[in-house]
Amino acid sequence: MSSDIGHAFDHPEARAAATAGSARHDAPFDRISLRDHMLEVEIGAFQAERGVNQRINFNVVVEVTPDTGPVEDDVDRILSYDRITEAIHFETHAERLALLETLAERIAARILAEPRAFRVFVRIEKLDRGPGALGVEIVRTKGASATPAQIIAPAPRPLVVYLDNVAIASPHLSGWLDALAHDPRPVILTVGLPDGPRPQVQASAAQRRIDLLAIEQNAWRLGARDPRAVVRATRTELDWAMKTGQLSVWAPSKIVLDTPHGPHGAPLDLVTWFAREEKATELLILGQDTGAKSAPQDTQVPRRSLPLSAHLDLAAQAL
Repeated sequence: MSSDIGHAFDHPEARAAATAGSARHDAPFDRISLRDHMLEVEIGAFQAERGVNQRINFNVVVEVTPDTGPVEDDVDRILSYDRITEAIHFETHAERLALLETLAERIAARILAEPRAFRVFVRIEKLDRGPGALGVEIVRTKGASATPAQIIAPAPRPLVVYLDNVAIASPHLSGWLDALAHDPRPVILTVGLPDGPRPQVQASAAQRRIDLLAIEQNAWRLGARDPRAVVRATRTELDWAMKTGQLSVWAPSKIVLDTPHGPHGAPLDLVTWFAREEKATELLILGQDTGAKSAPQDTQVPRRSLPLSAHLDLAAQAL
């Protein structure tokens, strides 16, 4: 009995370890955990809890199915901690709830919507309702709760911006980024090849990598000009930045090379493909790249061009 009581009041990670054999085929699962994630939330069934925020503490453990591919140091192949915190923040802001039990159920279902999540332990505690912590803990397994597909939040639809080398070097770059930062849509910046020579080889696969690396060098050049333009290479990083309202500069190598039958061609072809992949609301071209402006319109993502010669205030209004 003392062991049971100890597990009951221990962190959910200990509870997960103690019940590992009951999950499936008696096989242990990898676990990721979130400890003592505290938010101020308006929640509660009593009148005294209405109109006021109280401290709520979250502890979550997720058991994940093994990765079937080779072990790699790749953030896009794991269940990111950000997915856990996003589930908590989404459900605490979706609507006012009366019960911790309802909140725990919704958080668990949202986490189980992740492909590799198999079982989740969610403990939620109120810290301001008395001298101790008052809370609930639930355990849910994939397939035993609400249909995950019905609760997944829609992915952000960004504005993808292509900056040519004239735009990157422009003294007005900071003003353009100011305007983009005020756009209500999440923004992902993209660039093309840098000016000047680069290695040329006969092997097309090798040349493709050389060109992608050259584009990434240009992305870092843009990032060095303004600290808001952070270079990001993975879908996980880009998704997190979009959800937190941060500017990104796309470094294309990883996503392009990880995609079966990924795109080939000129830089704008890559950017157009990327805009489709991200379900962008628009592809905006900034600069004097006449080739980019005259390229055929994509049927899925509308494209618009703004020259750097435009008056900055008018350009900002146009964004």
